[in-house]
Amino acid sequence: MTSPAQQAKEAFGTRLREIRNDAALSGRRLAELTGWHYTKVSRVEHGKQGLSDADIRAWCSACDADDQVLDLIAQARAVETMYREWRKQARSGLRRLQEVIEPLYARTKLFRIHEHWSIPGLLQTSAYSTESMAYWVRLLDLPDDREAATAARLTRQRILREGDHRFVFLLAEQTLRSRIGSVETMLEQLDRVIAATALPNVSIGIIPASAGMGAHTQTAFWIFDDELVKIETLTAALDITRAEEIAIYATVFNEMRHAALFGDASRELILQVRDELLQQSATS
Repeated sequence: MTSPAQQAKEAFGTRLREIRNDAALSGRRLAELTGWHYTKVSRVEHGKQGLSDADIRAWCSACDADDQVLDLIAQARAVETMYREWRKQARSGLRRLQEVIEPLYARTKLFRIHEHWSIPGLLQTSAYSTESMAYWVRLLDLPDDREAATAARLTRQRILREGDHRFVFLLAEQTLRSRIGSVETMLEQLDRVIAATALPNVSIGIIPASAGMGAHTQTAFWIFDDELVKIETLTAALDITRAEEIAIYATVFNEMRHAALFGDASRELILQVRDELLQQSATS
């Protein structure tokens, strides 16, 4: 399976190929104009080799596309840094992952958050967070600092009540039903989500499981203003910074928003899940 990192490299190469084709240049002719071996052009266009800033400028100059230099340089740098192994980031524990994100949270004005399996960290209780951290510690064989990592996460939640930040959460119904920890942990967590709906700068929408096409995605994602989209996989974090791609995520987010339940309707669904959990607990 092709990794997200390789997909990003290939997408960058495809864009460069389109620029070359638009200039009606063959790969060999571009190599002649830039002074490169012709195989370099092929490797770049197939995502096998990167380009320096100077190389990008030379490519654009040969293709009479100087107006695209800055955007291409930004994309190339994003490709190099976007895909990071979690084990390398977390080699000193999960607490560091919670702390390094602080500057991004501090400068973001609008958070658009979609989760499809678990409650997002900004809304988690201590018990729920600790259980979540324990899972990642076991899965990735990390140092067990779940308590310290949870403390850092809970400290960051003050952003919900401080400053001029706004938050729009779109939570798939499954996030309410995924059993993380004990029944008591889940009941407390559902109560926390309900309480958060009362915050004036927080909007929480629940996407019913019965919602149709366009209401669900294959992955969770967070949009920070219009500057960055973050996606987390089992083994890595993917940062998307290209404006065209961010716009796609924003469009999808808005489409899902139309399918979500807000206000009294969302609280009723959460309470329904809560009641079902109590009934299951009573009969088990």
